[in-house]
Amino acid sequence: MRTKHLPTHQLELRIARLPELFNSMDPTPFFERDLDADAEEYIESWALEYPGDSRFRIIVHLGEMPNEDPVPIVATGIHNYFNYKAVLAKRHVRTLLVEGRTALLIGLTFLALCTLVADVLAAFEGHTLMKVLKESLIIGGWVAMWRPMQIFLYEWWPLVRRQRIYRRLGHALVHVTQGTPPS
Repeated sequence: MRTKHLPTHQLELRIARLPELFNSMDPTPFFERDLDADAEEYIESWALEYPGDSRFRIIVHLGEMPNEDPVPIVATGIHNYFNYKAVLAKRHVRTLLVEGRTALLIGLTFLALCTLVADVLAAFEGHTLMKVLKESLIIGGWVAMWRPMQIFLYEWWPLVRRQRIYRRLGHALVHVTQGTPPS
């Protein structure tokens, strides 16, 4: 069996100083900090351009290198942040699927009830008002199925894709180099 070679996509991020990468309002210990919103959005939007099974390499060019080796701090910060986002995305998918099953149960029950009442109204087929009411019930029953169909056909898979991307970013190769600060 031949193994599939996954491409490694490289992002180069230029910042003047290390604190610019992290959220300055985050009260948690340094190794578990939130990323700066702009840095997060930049990394995330870049990564979402690639397939969910891609591998990533993030190279951070620092204009001003700190005295200590910044690689462990930067790598741990990026890995922790995106691993946490992967956990949140997985939770969101699970919650959405529970909501979908609940909506499906409600929708099917309502559709069955509408169909049953429409069948009872079929006895009054000669009356125009009863025909309209019967058709309205059938349409209303199918409208109740809209939300579960929306969840199971369209909403879950972009979230799973985002979760995979976060997981891949949580395992990205991270390098830090001395570079020119952004202009």
